[in-house]
Amino acid sequence: MTARILVVDDIPANVRLLEVRLLAEYFEVLTATNGPDAIETCENGKVDVVLLDVMMPDMDGFEVCRRLKSDPATSHIPIVMITALDQVSDRVRGLDAGADDFLTKPVNDLQLMTRVKSLVRLKTLTDELRLRASTTRNIGIEELLSRNFATEDTMPKVLLIDERQSSFERIQKMLRDSADLDIATDPHAGFFQAAETPYECVMISTAFSDFDPLRLCSQLRSLDRTRFLPIILLAEQGEEGRLVRGLELGINDYLMRPIDQQELTARLRTQIRRKRYNDQLRASVTQTIEMAVTDGLTGLHNRRYLDSHLQTLFDRAVARRRPLSVMITDLDRFKAINDAHGHDGGDDVLREFARRLRKNVRGIDLACRFGGEEFVVVMPDTDGVVAERVAERIRAEIAQMPFAIGSEGETIEVTVSVGVSSVLKGVDTVAGLMKRADLALYEAKSGGRNRVVAKAA
Repeated sequence: MTARILVVDDIPANVRLLEVRLLAEYFEVLTATNGPDAIETCENGKVDVVLLDVMMPDMDGFEVCRRLKSDPATSHIPIVMITALDQVSDRVRGLDAGADDFLTKPVNDLQLMTRVKSLVRLKTLTDELRLRASTTRNIGIEELLSRNFATEDTMPKVLLIDERQSSFERIQKMLRDSADLDIATDPHAGFFQAAETPYECVMISTAFSDFDPLRLCSQLRSLDRTRFLPIILLAEQGEEGRLVRGLELGINDYLMRPIDQQELTARLRTQIRRKRYNDQLRASVTQTIEMAVTDGLTGLHNRRYLDSHLQTLFDRAVARRRPLSVMITDLDRFKAINDAHGHDGGDDVLREFARRLRKNVRGIDLACRFGGEEFVVVMPDTDGVVAERVAERIRAEIAQMPFAIGSEGETIEVTVSVGVSSVLKGVDTVAGLMKRADLALYEAKSGGRNRVVAKAA
């Protein structure tokens, strides 16, 4: 697993010890001996995980962590704080500063490497989402991060899967003011509950009498709907081996019993924050994709989508020996509309035309804005006769019903010319289909406008 790990410690011997361990696992290692250097390294280079000592002069690890997590450019980098401090209050302080985990010296090699590899996997996922999200123009990645998550203060919905009543009642009491907690005492029912409800985290006890909790973790990770759902294991003392296996399977965090309320709240808050961050990145990616194939003015698909999807529809029609028709529409004398009423008036006409076009075609038809005042409709399972009839219906509605423009109630007359073509039996291509529709449109225009012409229909 190739990843770049930054080791931060003011004691050279400690740095060297961690460096040797990490190099043996084929990680690339960067080092820093103080807080300012660590921050500069994170700002200037690609860092996948930071191993951060707490007790350092001038700027301690808590302050370094706070600064890295408050900077949008570095806030996504996982931080593991490593220290000799062994009080729960110290772990909570580190988690509150934004740390993703808190390990106590002397550090167990197996736990350290398993934890680092787990965080590298999460970082790789986040990096991919950040890269995709950064392409959107209306919600830039820095703006997204700088929001500090407007939804962060909302009560998270959490599922606890635990069969012991004394245990789940205690946790229920701990989280009374910080989470909307549901309880499942049966792990099989808990799996379906997690899959069917939009939880933001699931906590799984390891203390089941006749069920392996790691099997449940594996099932949750293999299901699309719960693949990215944070999982926290609640483990008993002496279960380090099970925790290591759990991290390899994809759990996000764990707590050892007896559970401290502050640490439970802090670790849960860390997982919720990370999930909401990645959820917003995914939403941004989805929005970016939608924007890439949608015309912003009319809400119809754009030419990019048409160019891609028309070939698919064409190939399917040919393979199934089913008809397929295309119509190209062009608003008559649209330049004159723009000249007389301005671009705002022209936009009103385009939006209303798109609305009427959408109303007159089926859900399976593909309606697109081809560019300017030209629109295309692709009609699967439609022969030329039916397509010409649909085109005529659209033409008539446009001509008979005036278009409202502006806010003063003004209306204008609009007409449209339409060219129709259908897939020819035998040898045909998408280019040929579109060319015939375009020629038909040209004939409709040159023949006086406000008419429908069909080619090879």
